[in-house]
Amino acid sequence: FFNRIKCIARQDNGQSKLLLTFFQVTLVLSVLGLANAYSLKLDYYKKSCPSAKHIAKAITKNYISRAPSLAAALLRLQFHDCFVRFFIYQQRMRWSVLLNSTQHNIAERDASPNLSVRGFQVIDSVKEALEKKCPGVVSCADILALVAREAVSLIGGPYWPVPLGRRDGRVSIASEAFTNLPSPSFNITQLKASFASKGLSDKDLVVLSGGHTIGIAHCPTFSDRLYNFSGQGGTDPTMDQNYIVALKKKCQPGDSTTLVEMDPGSYKTFDAHYYTLVSKRRGLFQSDAALLTDSATNAYVHLQATTDGCTFMEDFAESMVKMGQIGVLTGSSGEIRKQCSTIN
Repeated sequence: FFNRIKCIARQDNGQSKLLLTFFQVTLVLSVLGLANAYSLKLDYYKKSCPSAKHIAKAITKNYISRAPSLAAALLRLQFHDCFVRFFIYQQRMRWSVLLNSTQHNIAERDASPNLSVRGFQVIDSVKEALEKKCPGVVSCADILALVAREAVSLIGGPYWPVPLGRRDGRVSIASEAFTNLPSPSFNITQLKASFASKGLSDKDLVVLSGGHTIGIAHCPTFSDRLYNFSGQGGTDPTMDQNYIVALKKKCQPGDSTTLVEMDPGSYKTFDAHYYTLVSKRRGLFQSDAALLTDSATNAYVHLQATTDGCTFMEDFAESMVKMGQIGVLTGSSGEIRKQCSTIN
């Protein structure tokens, strides 16, 4: 917290006051959130499967060493898994992006927002190893949380505590992905509402958006900004014109296969360069550009852009802990799957 105060002090007076309030409110909310963490514990598997974390780390390291781009995929996988939940008859239901579709149900992973999600093989490999070591003990939800943490840390990101004890949901419905996942075309009002509905703050929104410092995107996720902004034709006036020219060379109208780096030049390294790009109006998605349209999120973007991300790593770690606690199932709810892609 004191490191954050030092960073904030570098800003002008107006932004300093705004950012200080931003951090103070978030600190209070974080404390309240941790006090209601649904009985998750850091040492949950200390007796039942003491090697769980080590196995998850070793297998993840093996994959990331061979394919560093999987780190972004695994981070996105956890984000999508955490954000989709639902309430039926006042009971919290936990959907799962890990479940396969069946003959009678199209699962969340086959919804269009998730068709480019990958990294399932890493989760399955960890699960297979843990089932041999500790059968029926470690949930797929916990494995995903551990693997995402390990993957990010292996490419230069922070290492955050992962409270454990989640159980796996038994339901996965494609339509819930559309309802719960924030779209890359969202404006700031929509983004705030989406994150608030999950118990996340405006600061969590701008911090977790920093996850776009790694990874790639298909042209259709942002092509409207190049060719048909707001359905009126033309380009997005909030995007840097030179960046538009560069993107048009990569993405022709109708191109649905080309991949573009979200953080050109360092898309395989977890750093704060994303905020520098956004501050220069070079955020790839409309949701990235939206961060500049709100005074508090704008101030955070410029804080990280002008201080080489002085609080970003610490902030990202805290927000990931919070996100990992969204709608978790514990106790006798759900199940411990034997295979992550199917219910027992």
